[in-house]
Amino acid sequence: MIKFYGYKRCSTSRKARKWMDDHHVQYEFQDLVEEPPKKEDLIKWMTKYQDRGLKYFFNTHGQRYRADNLKEKIPTMTIEEAAEMMSQDGKLIKRPLVVDDQHLTCGFKEDIFENTWL
Repeated sequence: MIKFYGYKRCSTSRKARKWMDDHHVQYEFQDLVEEPPKKEDLIKWMTKYQDRGLKYFFNTHGQRYRADNLKEKIPTMTIEEAAEMMSQDGKLIKRPLVVDDQHLTCGFKEDIFENTWL
């Protein structure tokens, strides 16, 4: 089953959900602000997809990202440190984060969703 971590008030999450619904893709929605992914899951995903880099998983447009100057910290951050932060504050995660046993995407780009989720 596809797990869709999004934020109800996020326009990008809403666009991605509409795309999934329009293409009849079954998924389970979880609000990543109310209930962020578990640290263990984040570690597993960031390890499996580490070729994308830690920055791929971060919401680089978020207030906390800028306030905490994470742009400067990410290059030396460990997967465990990043996962700990994200599991405590779901707004740090680039949304939507969509994952199943074989795939993972962060953010919404229609062509990537077509190639990954159809």
